[in-house]
Amino acid sequence: MTAKSAAAAARATVYGYPRQGTDRELKKAIEGCWKGRVTAPELRSTAAELRAANWCELSAAGIDEVPTGDFSYYDHVLDTTVMVGAVPDRHRAAVEADALDGYFAMARGTQDVAPLEMTKWFDTNYHYLVPELGPDTVFTADSTKQVTELKEALALGLTARPVLVGPVTYLLLAKPAPGVATDFDPLTLLDRLLPVYADVLADLRAAGAGWVQLDEPALVQDRTPAELNAAARTYRDLGALTDRPKMLVASYFGPLGDALPVLAKAPVEGLALDFTEAAAAHLDDLAAVGGLPGKRLVAGVVNGRNIWVNDLEKSLSTLGTLLGLADRVDVAASCSLLHVPIDSALERDIEPQILRWLAFARQKTSEIVTLAQGLARGTDTIAAELATNRADLASRANSPITRDPAVRARAAAVSAADARRCLPYTERTAAQRAHLGLPLLPTTTIGSFPQTGELRTARADLRAGRIDTSGYEERIKAEIQEVISFQEKTGLDVLVHGEAERNDMVQYFAERLTGYLASQNGWVQSYGTRYVRPPILAGDISRPEPMTVHWTTYAQSLTERPVKGMLTGPVTMLAWSFVRDDQPLGDTARQVALALRDEVNDLETAGTSVIQVDEPALRETLPLRAADRPAYLTWATEAFRLTTSGVRPDTQIHTHMCYAEFGDIVQAIDDLDADVISLEAARSHMQVARELADHGYPREAGPGVYDIHSPRVPSAEEAAALLRTGLQAIPAERLWVNPDCGLKTRGWPETRASLENLVAAARTVREELPAS
Repeated sequence: MTAKSAAAAARATVYGYPRQGTDRELKKAIEGCWKGRVTAPELRSTAAELRAANWCELSAAGIDEVPTGDFSYYDHVLDTTVMVGAVPDRHRAAVEADALDGYFAMARGTQDVAPLEMTKWFDTNYHYLVPELGPDTVFTADSTKQVTELKEALALGLTARPVLVGPVTYLLLAKPAPGVATDFDPLTLLDRLLPVYADVLADLRAAGAGWVQLDEPALVQDRTPAELNAAARTYRDLGALTDRPKMLVASYFGPLGDALPVLAKAPVEGLALDFTEAAAAHLDDLAAVGGLPGKRLVAGVVNGRNIWVNDLEKSLSTLGTLLGLADRVDVAASCSLLHVPIDSALERDIEPQILRWLAFARQKTSEIVTLAQGLARGTDTIAAELATNRADLASRANSPITRDPAVRARAAAVSAADARRCLPYTERTAAQRAHLGLPLLPTTTIGSFPQTGELRTARADLRAGRIDTSGYEERIKAEIQEVISFQEKTGLDVLVHGEAERNDMVQYFAERLTGYLASQNGWVQSYGTRYVRPPILAGDISRPEPMTVHWTTYAQSLTERPVKGMLTGPVTMLAWSFVRDDQPLGDTARQVALALRDEVNDLETAGTSVIQVDEPALRETLPLRAADRPAYLTWATEAFRLTTSGVRPDTQIHTHMCYAEFGDIVQAIDDLDADVISLEAARSHMQVARELADHGYPREAGPGVYDIHSPRVPSAEEAAALLRTGLQAIPAERLWVNPDCGLKTRGWPETRASLENLVAAARTVREELPAS
């Protein structure tokens, strides 16, 4: 096919779309089902309506081929576990009794059965449920969900493409099941898994699928020769099947690197590639392998992970270069639009000047359609769109909102000494222990306590003017009093004020820093029914006034026990926001760190002796390629130290991380130079404690003994058992006792019971320790 005919064939598509609905209808229906207010048939009906609405909206916007199978009640990797029959033994009876209840039990656990482990989806803030596999795993095909959703779309008269997690990525994301040797490699199960995928592909073809998309984002990471050989074998064998749709193998979050020639040679009909991350390198790699003759190329030229308008002319240039490298070039976003909000037009409080810079899922869909039209019919047909786009880009580039000379001068003046504590940890720890007087195995929580309906109502009343600031503060003070009283009665050693005043751990601070914008309807799925509104980082960052000092000092006035000051760290402030793309991330991180440094110093001046700066996103933001990691970790750890290094030696600095694979960054955790770190560990059975011990981590640590993302209440005996496991890796004088994460998503009854059991477990294990 000539470049001209390839352009004429250009079509628009997407890999996935936000699941929740414009008013988070899915979240409300699922949580209603959990509480018994919504029946299972009603939930299924709501889900079907949302799917149909999404497909019809995409089609009406000009998308030629809509995705199916990307919709999920909780998580698409968990859906894949169901599809291949890899249900853990402990959940099998529940799944067989009621598929929907069993599905949610795998995701959330029950009082008697633990859920699957949850961790971050590559370098995003989306969480997936980790498959548990072992040498005895038996796979069986269940394509019910995938076939049903395909038929729903076809019944609407649409061209539809089912989307599946590819078999290689599925196995690379999996972990050994509990009780299986930790060195078991799930990839050894590939030959068992491929026949199951063959069955699913046959079922989809029989249901009417012309194409099927197999997502293999794991191949954009560094992969061993054995793993690349597994990918080659996978698509050789699946490609050789006669009873299947055409296959589109998709990668995203970066260039394929060594995996590109493997997939380029594979007997599949198409590849979908990300041309927003290191686009030039990916273009060079594609040219080096001789392009994709005879294949379909879906070019992800619209950023599916950030919210800034696309540079249409730049994208058209990339697409034009690609025309000679494939049989057919189609246009898409770089990844599923799951990672962005639905519609910027729903925002009413963002200035029109700034709103024109933003593109949420609906706007990105329009960009994709415009680019496909320009590629197929020529730029004259989209002249008006190109002119508007140029004006929008210029408006942002020239806006004074984006630059503050004072902030830039302060950041430029930072020295290496500014990011170092005045004494090393070995000398600080003695001063801190003398100052705080804590017992062995001190107990604490991560920071937040349940966000009740009353608290949400108070914030809504304040926004609506039904109460004034004074009335709002009285409500918050009453909640803090209750939280402090409960912690004292329960016997916790280091208390928190509970964060009653905070809507979100990033948004709260973003609303108080210059340079940030807050959306009203910019909801994005984090996991399950948990949705967040990432703030938008549009300009230079500074702190006009203290943000937390008032509430922390009030809480401290209610108790003699230490109350932690609670802040969100600079890397997490970036990772859980939509960051600016017009300067290096490290420069932005330094600006945020300096603003937070002012807050840390003010907390200490006000009498706060323990200050926690959370960095759960440190691992999440780690580049997927090893070669890119040293530069990232250098600025990321410097930003944390810049935030925390201005305090006295006897002020104890904590940090917190959760739901990530920490083994890759233990040295970076060490380089943070925090005095205490708390980490998620309950679902992974204290794996992180062993990783810290193997590294020789010299500081204090609190691997979590209570999984707060499940509604189940762990017994005191269960928490004590985890604590004893932790003691095998971390000595008692450096071990803390805490939950995995904050408690804002839990209810008060389970919170009370769980923390009472946590404190009881700490007391039991303390009594077992040898007398000093």
